[in-house]
Order: sequence, then C-alpha cells, then structure tokens
Amino acid sequence: MIRVKNGDALAFSILMDRYKQAVVNLVVYTVGDNIDSEDIAQHVFIRVYRNAATYEVRSKFTTWLFTIAKNLALNEIRRRKRHPIDSLDVVEQEEDYTKTKQYPDTKTVAPDDSMMNEEMQKCLKAALEGLPERQRLSLLMFQEQGLSYEEISEILEISLASTKSLIFRARDTLKKTLKEYLSSESAT
Repeated sequence: MIRVKNGDALAFSILMDRYKQAVVNLVVYTVGDNIDSEDIAQHVFIRVYRNAATYEVRSKFTTWLFTIAKNLALNEIRRRKRHPIDSLDVVEQEEDYTKTKQYPDTKTVAPDDSMMNEEMQKCLKAALEGLPERQRLSLLMFQEQGLSYEEISEILEISLASTKSLIFRARDTLKKTLKEYLSSESAT
C-alpha cells in the first residue's frame, strides 16, 4: 500500500488481485446476495485508490480495507431499507431457473446427500441472515476472512470484549438454530 501511496499503479493492481475475492466475500455475506457485491467491491477499491495519498500505517492494511468494505456494505443495506425495489433481473433469473432442468453430478455425491447439503446450505444462509448485523459481520470476518479479534474490534470500532461477545453470541445462536433444524429433519 505504501507503493500505491507513492503512485505505483502496478502495486495497486497487485493489491486488487490479492484482496478482491476476500472483499467480495465480505460484501456478499454482509449484503446477503451476489447481485451488487462486485459493484460494491469495485467501489471499495476506488476508495482505496482515491484515498491512497492519505493512507497511514497504523494497523494492518487489511483492517483498513475491510473497514471500507464494511462501511460500503452497510451503506448498501441502509439504502435498500430506505428504497426497496424488486429487480427485473432477479425475476428473469428465477423464471429461467425454473425452466432449466438441473442434473446433479452423481459421480461425486449421492443425490440424497446433495439435496441434504443444499438444504443445509440454505438453512445456514438463512440463519446467518437472521443474525443481528454486527454479530453476522464479526463472525464472518473471523471465520471466513481469518481476522483476529483485535482486527475485528478495530474494523467494527468496538472493544475487544465486545468483539468476543458478538462472535460467541453469533455462534450460540447458529448452534441453536441449526440444532432445531437438524432435530426437525431427523424427526420427519
């Protein structure tokens, strides 16, 4: 990032290549869909480039980067709450999906297992979306991005104890939610 600050365009390209997927993943998990995630990730890197001259090495670069990503993702969530709209693209994609037959790869996973995995993924996604915003963000940064408690507390601008508490509560809620789901599945 210091090279980017000094005007090195190649260094910026390297940063984008290295961190783009991590930023997209964080945005997808925060916003809850893939539709705008690439655009938001691009805006993150535009902000990084525009603010390169003011970048100061106070903590890890990823902390600064994920703070920008978190803020833009939360702004998108707030924007959607203020201006909810239904996208025609989503409707078209859903219609196309229902018309297209999908065949599972039976060589690697048995159909029953595949359906169970898909169902579990849907349940997990719904459980994650049901978590309060800060719990979801802190858990995803810890689990998916591999950030430390200290980095997460810096990104979320909360105490270390609060960060640990958020992650604990998020895990506890997910365990309870998924336990109820699994016990209801085994009962049927």
